[in-house]
Amino acid sequence: MTALPSLRETIARHGLDARKSLGQHFLLDEALCARIARLAGDLTGRHVLEVGPGPGGLTRALLAGPADTVTAVELDRRAIAVLAELEAAHPGRLRVIEADALTIEPVALIPAPRAILANLPYNVATPLLVGWLRGAAALTGMALMFQQEVAERICAAPGTEAYGRLGVLAQWRCRCELLLRLPPGAFSPPPKVWSAVVGLTPHAEDPGEALFRSMERLTAAAFGQRRKMLRGALKSLGDAEGLLAAAEIAGDRRAETLSIAEFDRLARVLLARG
Repeated sequence: MTALPSLRETIARHGLDARKSLGQHFLLDEALCARIARLAGDLTGRHVLEVGPGPGGLTRALLAGPADTVTAVELDRRAIAVLAELEAAHPGRLRVIEADALTIEPVALIPAPRAILANLPYNVATPLLVGWLRGAAALTGMALMFQQEVAERICAAPGTEAYGRLGVLAQWRCRCELLLRLPPGAFSPPPKVWSAVVGLTPHAEDPGEALFRSMERLTAAAFGQRRKMLRGALKSLGDAEGLLAAAEIAGDRRAETLSIAEFDRLARVLLARG
């Protein structure tokens, strides 16, 4: 196989400067890309979805590993030409799709067993994660890079300031672990904040679409007014006192004190009530 130019050479040749409007911060350290690819666990036989590959640093690392195939979804047309060269160098293993990741469904795009690995664009990281959590039962796992503050919210424990709606949804559906913190200097251009990789391993039980929607409604109400007691915060759901009583949760508690299991109980009661 013909040796590929370095990532920096590739960017210079294609004029692929990172754009703030697309939330882009490129990873150009190939050793670091290889390390992050390993954080996704054993990818032998896996079909991997990568979102926002940019110049293809992580893509190269994934292709150097045991993944069966890699499907890279990229919105920036400038990067498509860069990735096409990589696609040609790995016939049959890399597929590049020009699309907005918010519009794609992993199950429809790649066969099982599926995993997702991505250095997520900051401006769409949270909605992408929530969408993937909805379909987490169809995934073997995810290794995703976020702003460190978002990563800490995903992994936060009850009773902490960072614990909120995103953490409840993520931990309800997956085992979440903060795997690696990265300083601004690891990226080009350097962002103003640290970043972190979170590993998400889906739980065996699939709650289904109806219960997921119930949990979304519940957590939106509970954390929408997080300083209020639950009997007040959940009023928008109707008969908050009855909902809390049925789930055996005191109305004078606040959302950040509830465990994932307690949120699960509440969501199931809310769904059963219709």
